[in-house]
Amino acid sequence: MASAGTPTPAPTEGAPENQRVQSATGALVELSPTPGGLALVSPYHTHRAGDPLDLVALAQQVQKADEFIRANATNKLTVIAEQIQHLQEQARKILEDAHRDADLHHIACNIVKKPGNIYYLYRRESGQQYFSIISPKEWGTSCPHDFLGAYKLQHDLSWTPFEDIEKQDAKIGMMDNLLGQPMALPPCTDPSLQGLTH
Repeated sequence: MASAGTPTPAPTEGAPENQRVQSATGALVELSPTPGGLALVSPYHTHRAGDPLDLVALAQQVQKADEFIRANATNKLTVIAEQIQHLQEQARKILEDAHRDADLHHIACNIVKKPGNIYYLYRRESGQQYFSIISPKEWGTSCPHDFLGAYKLQHDLSWTPFEDIEKQDAKIGMMDNLLGQPMALPPCTDPSLQGLTH
């Protein structure tokens, strides 16, 4: 029988407070009267929930972790969504360029088109479009037909509009420089891979 001044230990299992904490924090560690096969002197002191503020802090920590995990996943998904949008835009541009190139290859032309040359697109009064090697500047005021645009035939048989030729040539030149450099492998420090770079 407990004395008047000694508080009676209350069982923690099934207590409403523990149920509230368990629902807020997810789950508490299971209680065992003999952890590791050793009997505890006072299971109450080792199993008790302790300061209620500690339980509140635990619940807040779990809630904060959930919020951080959700925010982190949202940020990563946002990056992926932006990448998908960029790839979709690139795919749309590739398809548009492919249709344009196919149409230009079917334009009437009385000469054999050679990659690297610029061809000038005109339209007759009848509506027929045709390629010529003569520019509007060379025609001067005697240009017989409507000028529609100029295109450079690339070595991959794609067409580059006249206004993009300088930028496209710079890109191709940069790629040629990269391809012209010798490919050097970094020195190998892994014993299992030694000899592969020599």
